[in-house]
Amino acid sequence: MAHQLELDADRLRDDPLILIIPGLNNRNEHHWQTRWEAKIPDCERVDLGMWDDPHRNTWVNKINLAVHRAQRPVILVAHSLGCLAVAWWAEYEHPSQGNPVVGALLVAPPDVEREGVDPRLARFSPAPRRALPFPAFLAASENDQYCQLRVARGLAADWGACFAYAGSVGHINADSQIGEWEFGQLLLAQLIREHRNRTHGSAVIGAGRERRVSPRFTRLPWVHTGIGQPQTTEW
Repeated sequence: MAHQLELDADRLRDDPLILIIPGLNNRNEHHWQTRWEAKIPDCERVDLGMWDDPHRNTWVNKINLAVHRAQRPVILVAHSLGCLAVAWWAEYEHPSQGNPVVGALLVAPPDVEREGVDPRLARFSPAPRRALPFPAFLAASENDQYCQLRVARGLAADWGACFAYAGSVGHINADSQIGEWEFGQLLLAQLIREHRNRTHGSAVIGAGRERRVSPRFTRLPWVHTGIGQPQTTEW
């Protein structure tokens, strides 16, 4: 099943550490992030603190500390305001491509620039517009009360992320009643597979073999645009 994420014991040593980054008010036991943390090997939550009264630079610094403490490749899995914290981390830190973050799954980012937004969310505005220096999916729902689908698609384009249409499931949180959120697991599994493929390609080149590793084109038939058309992306 996809929810195992191909993280078997033999391959786990070479796989990235998965860092869970919650949003405002953290998350409860029914949230898919909580379920992933409990079931997926080598998965840790970043304790950002100040959950109900977030401070942007504090959250950015906490992410930075967690990333560098890992001392290994990392995949970030962020929800809601945590997505903006990741974008601001990349904006401030300017990490080099593939080091140390090798991928990110950004889920249901809120529109922090809309009129009447919660002042706590507005602290993270304006949203950074610089392209992220690592492969990323941005997953959004059609009926998310915190962000219109067109705004989420705009963020994905600005951040250079592959947009993943998640259907009509609200804010993709515990209230969405999506359990362990299998669609999100597919996205995470794809990020892990891409990292493995890139790592394998680098190893082949480093070993001095004559076989040339051609660029990969990622085709994701189960990732769609908001109008139901399949989307293809290249990393």
